[in-house]
Amino acid sequence: MNYADIKRVDVANGEGVRVSIFVSGCNHHCKGCFNQCAWDFNYGNEFTDKEIDKIIEYMNHDYITGLTLLGGEPLEKQNQEGLLPLVKKVKEKFPDKNIWCYTGFDFEKDVVGRMAKESDTTKELIKYFDVVVDGKFEEDKKDLKLRFRGSSNQRILDVKKSLAEHKPVEWSFGKEVKYADIK
Repeated sequence: MNYADIKRVDVANGEGVRVSIFVSGCNHHCKGCFNQCAWDFNYGNEFTDKEIDKIIEYMNHDYITGLTLLGGEPLEKQNQEGLLPLVKKVKEKFPDKNIWCYTGFDFEKDVVGRMAKESDTTKELIKYFDVVVDGKFEEDKKDLKLRFRGSSNQRILDVKKSLAEHKPVEWSFGKEVKYADIK
């Protein structure tokens, strides 16, 4: 697996301050994609144990809320195999930090309904996720006012609750701190 970028401090791709990895490789090719260079599976650098250790080091701060996987497409088969050792190590080392995954696949139809049935890697990988933002980016539904997603067709799902209830369950956001709340 290759990766396009690792951000050690990211506040745009999930709740709180996060570490984010942008994987390379995506077959969705959404019109208006903000990261077209990452469509190529060979773009960027090889993802190795060195990068896993670097991500663990970046996450080893109290102000880091969790890890975000995006790209490219984290749930492309070859990317899943590269990300599984990372998410295992993150949850082992930081069980209270959450993992968000952005995917163009539909969570219940594609990920749970097909991919997890066909691949033990998918089945295991999604057990480590706390939140999935699903659905292809649709340029005609782009809305800059949306939190943590690019188009209104995309959903922010609580993975644990969705798997337990066998239906999509929207993520509940933590209490936002507003300027007026600060004393």
